[in-house]
Amino acid sequence: MEDKGENGHAVKYYRLSEIEERNSFKSTWIIIKHKVYDVTTFLEEHPGGEEVLREQAGGDATESFEDVGHSSDAREMAANMVIGELHPEPIKETSSWWTNWLFPGLAAAVVTVMYRMYTSEEK
Repeated sequence: MEDKGENGHAVKYYRLSEIEERNSFKSTWIIIKHKVYDVTTFLEEHPGGEEVLREQAGGDATESFEDVGHSSDAREMAANMVIGELHPEPIKETSSWWTNWLFPGLAAAVVTVMYRMYTSEEK
C-alpha cells in the first residue's frame, strides 16, 4: 500500500507479517519508530556486528536502537536505509456480542448459586 507522506512523497507501507518474512540471510528488515529499514547491505559494516542486527530482524528494534544511544551520524546513515513505514493496521474486534454477555452472565449465575448454597447452610 502506498500513500503520500509528510513531505508529499509516496510512502510504502508494510505489514508486520511482511517484515517478519524478511528475517533471513538473504534479507534483513527491522522497524525503528514505525519506519521500516532494509539493513541487509549494512550487516557487515555495522560497528556492533551483524549479530546485533540479525537479533532484531523482522521485528521492532526501537528500544534497542535508542538504548545504545546512536550518534547523529548513525541516525543519518539509518535514514538512508528507510524503505517504508509500518502499516497502521486497524484494531480488529475479535469478540462478538454474545461473548460480551455470556461470560459476565455465567459469572453472575455461579456467584448466585454459591451465595444461595452458603446462605442455606447457615439455617
